Amino acid sequence: MSNASTARLSRRGLLAAGGVLGLGAALAACGDDGAKSGDSGSKDGAGSGPWSFEDDRGTTVKLDGKPANIVAFTGVAAALYDYGVQVKGVFGPTETKDGKADVQAGDMDISKVTILGNVWDQFNVEKYATLAPDLLISTMFDDAGTLWYVPEASKDKIAKLAPSVGISVFDRQLTGPLQRMWELAESLGADMKAEKVTGAKKRFEEASERLRKAVRANPGIKVMVGSASPELFYVSGSNLSIDLEYFKALGVDFVEPTEEAKKATGGWFESLSWENVDKHKADVILMDDRTSAIQPADITEATWKELPAVKAGQVIARSTEPILSYDKCVAPVEALAEAIEKAKKVS
Repeated sequence: MSNASTARLSRRGLLAAGGVLGLGAALAACGDDGAKSGDSGSKDGAGSGPWSFEDDRGTTVKLDGKPANIVAFTGVAAALYDYGVQVKGVFGPTETKDGKADVQAGDMDISKVTILGNVWDQFNVEKYATLAPDLLISTMFDDAGTLWYVPEASKDKIAKLAPSVGISVFDRQLTGPLQRMWELAESLGADMKAEKVTGAKKRFEEASERLRKAVRANPGIKVMVGSASPELFYVSGSNLSIDLEYFKALGVDFVEPTEEAKKATGGWFESLSWENVDKHKADVILMDDRTSAIQPADITEATWKELPAVKAGQVIARSTEPILSYDKCVAPVEALAEAIEKAKKVS
């Protein structure tokens, strides 16, 4: 846990906070966004020719054939599913307590994948081995190459069973990781010329332009990004998170945690007691939609209910860990655009 200890925060604590997704959140910002995919090999199916892919660690995985037995972090698996690539196993939030698909599972039929772990630090290595994995894929929330949701205690055992690919979602705009996932899906045999795929990309671009225009048409709207836990309310900064950096580039004006607060969390967020939840003034609030966070309808704190944005009904969900397909990234952009279009200045 050396990366987490650098930030003087537990990795579980980082996971709990909205917008705080990195195992190495206190590390310096990433450098180059532009690692490129290698030779994608034949499109005819697994094993039909050599396959290689250079990931965002600069590591090139080379296999004799296209990987057939893929295991991935749930959000990655959901993105690949949207492109027509089916994985064998997943790890990460996949199934809710009532047996339904977690929000991070997207449209996947979770009954058709082997769930190796559903919560933090849970990964069944023995079951992973029985899948005869060709490739493991996850995202990375630091610049140290830490694979998200791969437990520190068992990462070496896991690494011996199959090579891995890491897609960085740290300190860059959303469009970068979207492109990298596109390249990865294409290398795995996805039909990137399919109408569903190209149509989703076009809708994403249109939604982005709508958001840009919304900000211009309704200037001065301040947006706060939050996540709720029983004890604390977390206010995320607009740096480091791929969605917020992208929205900021489109002109969205975010509430920013104080520099002192961000220093304590590696630049990610500020922790507020519920008594101080009104510290920052906001017109629209984006709230963490993950199952690990308390959802707005379930917040009972009186101080929350008195916030002007809450009283005005100007609270929307945020896909804190975006599923990296264009199809799944349309709705969050459209929702924010609509919220800003309709927002009244209440702060």
